[in-house]
Amino acid sequence: MPVVTVQQGPRSVELKRELVARITDAFVDAYQIPAESVQVWIHEVPTDSWGTAGKLTADKQAAPAK
Repeated sequence: MPVVTVQQGPRSVELKRELVARITDAFVDAYQIPAESVQVWIHEVPTDSWGTAGKLTADKQAAPAK
C-alpha cells in the first residue's frame, strides 16, 4: 500500500482535493493497483515556519513588489 506524504504551505481544500486525486491516479496507472490502496497525507506548514534563501516565506509574501 503506497503512502505519499506531501509537505507544503497552506492551500485551499479544492486544490488539495485535486492534488490527492492526481497523485492517486498516478499510482493507479503506474502500479496497476486499486485506488483504495493509495493513501495521501498532506502536511501543511504555516508560512511563518519555513523559508528559503534565508527568508521566511511569510516575510516574502508580505514584502511589496519592486
